[in-house]
Amino acid sequence: MLARATARLAEAGVASPRVDAELLAAHALGVGRGRLLLIDTLRGTELRRFDELVAERARRIPLQHLLGTAAFRHLELAVGDGVFVPRPETELLAGWGIEHTVPGATVVDLCSGTGAIALSVADEAEPARVLAVERSAAALAYLRRNAADFPAVQVVQGDVTDLGLLAECRGEVDVLLCNPPYVPDGTVVPAEVAEHDPAEAVFGGADGLVVIRPVIALAAALLRPGGVVGIEHDDVHASAVPDLLRSDGRFIDVTAHRDFSDRPRFATARRV
Repeated sequence: MLARATARLAEAGVASPRVDAELLAAHALGVGRGRLLLIDTLRGTELRRFDELVAERARRIPLQHLLGTAAFRHLELAVGDGVFVPRPETELLAGWGIEHTVPGATVVDLCSGTGAIALSVADEAEPARVLAVERSAAALAYLRRNAADFPAVQVVQGDVTDLGLLAECRGEVDVLLCNPPYVPDGTVVPAEVAEHDPAEAVFGGADGLVVIRPVIALAAALLRPGGVVGIEHDDVHASAVPDLLRSDGRFIDVTAHRDFSDRPRFATARRV
């Protein structure tokens, strides 16, 4: 059964057909993926459900949409239509933010989406509060659902390109993190992204920097002296985002970071 499903998904162009087949089988059976080896028979209803899931995945519906959740660090986040599915690469930015969050800190997560970064910081560090900012009404529904069990997280509806955003926190933020839309317009992306991730969460204008530019200005306004910022970016922005941070004139210790595949992935800096 798994072999047939794997072949079907591979033929459809799915990047990890065996893993996806196993996760879909576990979901259909209501067991953990590690328990599949202990199962030697399936009921008819289970097999039909599995076949339906495989057919949908072969149509390049995101695996996470079929499962209803996306794994991110130690969390399982609710996802679906209207919200960007968090990627493993972003765990690196979240981890950097966690390392720089001291007990009692104020943390801001811009373009929060599902809340992956904000909730990871709240889960793994000891901030006094985490402000998770999102503009999209659809994404906000998932963000609020995911944040329900995290009392330190405050959900804020707002546009990160508004330099007046979070005016009450001006000069008081310790850590600011952002995974903005940054793919340059016209870039060819996988079907799962093109057809299911909201375009406003993926594409960042002709050069991919339309949102990042105001985010840098907003970070400079919100961070306290010595506070830090981390911004994820496209791999074509290896020098562009660090250069924008330097040219702002209010940041020092600008550093470029690479992802699991050794591609440029995010930049960090410290507020003067």
